[in-house]
Amino acid sequence: MSQYRRSYLPGGTFFLTVVTYQRIPIFLEPENITLLRTAIAQMRQEKPFKFTGAVILPDHLHFLWTLPHKDSNYSQRVSRFKTLFTRSLPNKCLLNDTISASRRKHRERNVWQRRFWEHTIKDEIDLKRHLDYIHYNPVKHGLVSCPHLWQYSSFHEAVKNGIYDKNWACSCQDIKPKIPDFVGMICGE
Repeated sequence: MSQYRRSYLPGGTFFLTVVTYQRIPIFLEPENITLLRTAIAQMRQEKPFKFTGAVILPDHLHFLWTLPHKDSNYSQRVSRFKTLFTRSLPNKCLLNDTISASRRKHRERNVWQRRFWEHTIKDEIDLKRHLDYIHYNPVKHGLVSCPHLWQYSSFHEAVKNGIYDKNWACSCQDIKPKIPDFVGMICGE
């Protein structure tokens, strides 16, 4: 059994990767993205935090969350939005009629992988690299050619806030993009 221990830092910023069960692309359906956003909004009302960055991909999600000053419980938040989202799915959206005995025992459906991946952000350089990773991820996975073309990302808000130029890592109009360096990063994919 794994001896992995999560890092809990009150008021910390955390990079999170949450993956669907067997990488089923449930977020190709726009209505499922709406249900996910509703679940996360409800969870944030219950347990507030700041969204620093996010991207929704067909089979996984990446987040950068900054928690309140004396709060370190991102695990509870992940569990809560996963539960809220799963409960919101209509029965016809259940992914598999045959749920394993282990999943039945834990009262789980075939929607999410049990665990999620987390990294505690150490400093501004680490934050910038993970924010770049989030915003470049749709390009990395071949979903779009430029970050600005993916609508389910915090990239557009970051451009509005002056964090990125709208042409960051862009290859439109035959521009050769400067690809961010993600060497050495482990992001739970």
